Amino acid sequence: MTTSVVTYESRDGVAIITLNRPEKRNAINNEVALQLRAALERLNDGDDRVGVLTHAGEHFTGGADIKGPPEDFPACVPNVGVMMQKPMIAAVGGWVVGGGVVIVQMCDLCVATSDAKFMFPEAKVGFTGAAIAGLAARIPHKVAMELMLVGNEISAERMYQVGLVNQLAEPGKQLEAALVYARQLADNAPMVLSVLRDYVGRVIPKGPSELAAQGRATIQRIRQSGDAKEGIASFKEKRKARFTGK
Repeated sequence: MTTSVVTYESRDGVAIITLNRPEKRNAINNEVALQLRAALERLNDGDDRVGVLTHAGEHFTGGADIKGPPEDFPACVPNVGVMMQKPMIAAVGGWVVGGGVVIVQMCDLCVATSDAKFMFPEAKVGFTGAAIAGLAARIPHKVAMELMLVGNEISAERMYQVGLVNQLAEPGKQLEAALVYARQLADNAPMVLSVLRDYVGRVIPKGPSELAAQGRATIQRIRQSGDAKEGIASFKEKRKARFTGK
């Protein structure tokens, strides 16, 4: 029996989305990226009001799997590849590396264990997708540049101090703490949350890679839509298309 590398649990209006590849430090390969994207879309389309993104095992993620990187990492990032209609909370511990930092920065809230370590090593390995650039609009500029350009680890305590992390939790308690936030959000007015998230999204500057990824994701959704299939079918069958907006 094949184990899903990303799991989805619905609990009282809260979706718990879990990176489930602990034997590889939850490194993001193509399978993880595709399943994470599907989980985010499921949250958007379903009845759950809030999403919590967390991890199995000790580490949130070691970033992209060097031995088998995802074909399109930004496609699985909340509010980049999937424009979230509902609040997202990251609940992280252990190593939060590379793309893991990008995922955290794109969530609305973050709870991290006190011993979590954040690192963005792309400058050390000679490759970047540059989606991290928007971090400079979310935390102090010099701290963002230190993380990106130097590439050394930064403690959860410091990330809490500069505002990337909302709350520090004891190791192993990050999901529990995140669920407290999630239940409060689930009880709040969805339309108000939606408007506030939308307006804040318009205020925060976006980097070129983030904008490009959002554009690709939008076009991809259209290409894979039922309307696209209907349009092609109606053309071949020489009839009027019956579009549904889906």
